[in-house]
Amino acid sequence: MLFANPGNRNLTLAITGASGSLFAREMLHALDADERVTRVHLVISSSALRVLAEESGINGRNTLAEKLLGRSSAKIVQLAHEDIGAPIASGSYPSNGMIVLPCSMGTLAGIAHGLAGNLIERAADVCLKERRPLVLCVRETPLNLIHIRNMAAATEAGATIFPVIPAFYNHPQTVEDIARNYVHRVLQHMGLPQPGAFQWNPEAAATP
Repeated sequence: MLFANPGNRNLTLAITGASGSLFAREMLHALDADERVTRVHLVISSSALRVLAEESGINGRNTLAEKLLGRSSAKIVQLAHEDIGAPIASGSYPSNGMIVLPCSMGTLAGIAHGLAGNLIERAADVCLKERRPLVLCVRETPLNLIHIRNMAAATEAGATIFPVIPAFYNHPQTVEDIARNYVHRVLQHMGLPQPGAFQWNPEAAATP
């Protein structure tokens, strides 16, 4: 596990302008329901607003957390993408890590090259310099050489590249099942194993 303390997690979830808003919604639901997570800082890029509207029919900026969850949550704090003075922009603010889901190639490039031109890039930069977990759930296909080199640079700096790739060995019945299984995998990597998460058992799978 990446964390020694099993509770009181303070995490950042960033949503950027790649396709995959369903995965972001499932992640937000999982973090909100997890009692070990006490605070979630949610940052949504301007490009993500367009994707959310296209894929989920969700519009608006200030109440997106409530719209994604379907209700309000005292645990989730939405921060403006332009607010580089937000708490998570400083290494002195206690944080247990950051997930970018989905992570666009533009966001990956900004993080890999330390641009810190907005809150998502700056918060990710803080995670890297403070040696905190940073998971980049990249979403693009096909990949060009620039994408691959940026993924290598981010990995060398300390990030984990966790591509949004669905699994089918758990026999999903809906697209929500696919997204939920992926979210469970990411949170397992973050030291937050989820109840009901599928675990591969080759012996059971081979049983006629």
